[in-house]
Amino acid sequence: MSDFDIREFYGRYVDAINAHRWDQIGEFMADEILSHGQTVTREQGVAAFASITDAMPDYQVEVLKLTVSGDTVGSHAITRGTPAKEWLGVAPTGKAIEIDEVTVYRISDGRFTQMSNVWDIDALREQLHG
Repeated sequence: MSDFDIREFYGRYVDAINAHRWDQIGEFMADEILSHGQTVTREQGVAAFASITDAMPDYQVEVLKLTVSGDTVGSHAITRGTPAKEWLGVAPTGKAIEIDEVTVYRISDGRFTQMSNVWDIDALREQLHG
């Protein structure tokens, strides 16, 4: 995939996330994905996204910066949402949260084969606990 194709591919992926179209998210993932050193199936990856929006129905991703190098994509994004159910072991407070996130993806044969992200977990905990 060319740099342009990867950017367009990633844009469609984020659009599917923001529309909560989990039936489309699987189209972007390989059958198995290496995520944080563990192999997960496409179905497990889709279920992880669905669990976030189950807890945060207004979940959205705003990409601040996208970097492409060969088959690797780096994304700096802000994710936002308001937990309506318990999430990450914390009861909802009614307050919206923002997560500063950096994610690196590897693409092979037009699908994500690796995903790894880093969140500002201390800021997230502070927001979750209100």
